[in-house]
Amino acid sequence: METLRDILDAAARGVFPPPNGRTTVVPQASARDAGVLAFTAHSVVFTDEDPRWVYDTLAALECDPLAATMNPAFLAAFMARTGRTAETIDAMFVGSPLPGEPPLALAEITDAGHPRIAYARGRRDDVRAWTTDGGVLVAGRGIGGRLEVSLEVDEDVRHRGLGRLLLTAARQLVEEPLWAQVAPGNARSTRAFQAAGYRPVGAEALLLSARPRSAGCSDSRS
Repeated sequence: METLRDILDAAARGVFPPPNGRTTVVPQASARDAGVLAFTAHSVVFTDEDPRWVYDTLAALECDPLAATMNPAFLAAFMARTGRTAETIDAMFVGSPLPGEPPLALAEITDAGHPRIAYARGRRDDVRAWTTDGGVLVAGRGIGGRLEVSLEVDEDVRHRGLGRLLLTAARQLVEEPLWAQVAPGNARSTRAFQAAGYRPVGAEALLLSARPRSAGCSDSRS
């Protein structure tokens, strides 16, 4: 049986679910994470709920079936069914590992009180973080065990390319695909990820069993 991680690993290689307008339901990879991934003309719902409930709920919606899983009515029903919360529908990006040394000096930190680290630990496992002058880079295992990255750049050093350098460095620190989620309205982060070679592959709505501690509103999980 295909797992959530199988689907994500294939997407990182550029192999996507068939664009047939259908929805695939797979079990959650962890008790923490449930939600929806939307690719081109195909959605993946990852949940431990009965798949029949998902299909019946989607069939009852009077909307474009290609967008049904991201329809507010379905997401509201999904949250009510599971007792979970959601924040935004994010764009998914993925970047391949890069050879070479990071283009800027990084120092690993373990300060659990840092707001960006505390936020990441509410969503991810095995969290690691690095700082450089004016920025913080954080990586950890999130949806389906995939490796996810987020960053924060100080306001007084923005517009100097630091975000792009940090995201490039992240690709040089790993040996597997590196994923990110960005709110569609966050054009600044979108530009930084694309400039650093991350590819947009779809959208996601993550449902959480408990709201994580906020790290501020600089972006959406990235």
